[in-house]
Amino acid sequence: MKYYSFLLCVFFFFLSSCGPNYILDEKKEITNEKWSYVDSLSFTTNIVDTNKIYNLYLDLEHLTTYSYQNMYIRLHSIFPDGKRVTERVSVELMDNIGRWQGDCNEDDCDFRMTIHEGAFFNQSGEHTFLIEQFMRKNPLEGIQSIAFRIEDTGQSRK
Repeated sequence: MKYYSFLLCVFFFFLSSCGPNYILDEKKEITNEKWSYVDSLSFTTNIVDTNKIYNLYLDLEHLTTYSYQNMYIRLHSIFPDGKRVTERVSVELMDNIGRWQGDCNEDDCDFRMTIHEGAFFNQSGEHTFLIEQFMRKNPLEGIQSIAFRIEDTGQSRK
């Protein structure tokens, strides 16, 4: 009996140690599923080790009644020294033949997009990521939530 208890403990240890190691894993709900220009989403994390390599992800939940094939966002990266880098990102929610990407049911879809793989930060300290909807439609209807995740890959650049 002790042997089986030991094996069970080992199994759960390995099961819990598998999977991503997120240093930032935050989700913001969109009020009434209408994302307005003024509703910027802010995500902040503290970077300690500038040698570590990270993957950055954007997770999006939207209704299947969302009217567009994609969504444009502006992603602002604000570094500890105050410098800001802005990029426009097209989030492709449908494939070329009009099927929703991601995990979908009748009503909504969960979609993950890789923003950067193998990224590193040159400065330690507080980093903020600001996400704005950048479509011509305001408010943008059918968006339920946005999550921003930074995964520690366990690798270093040195």
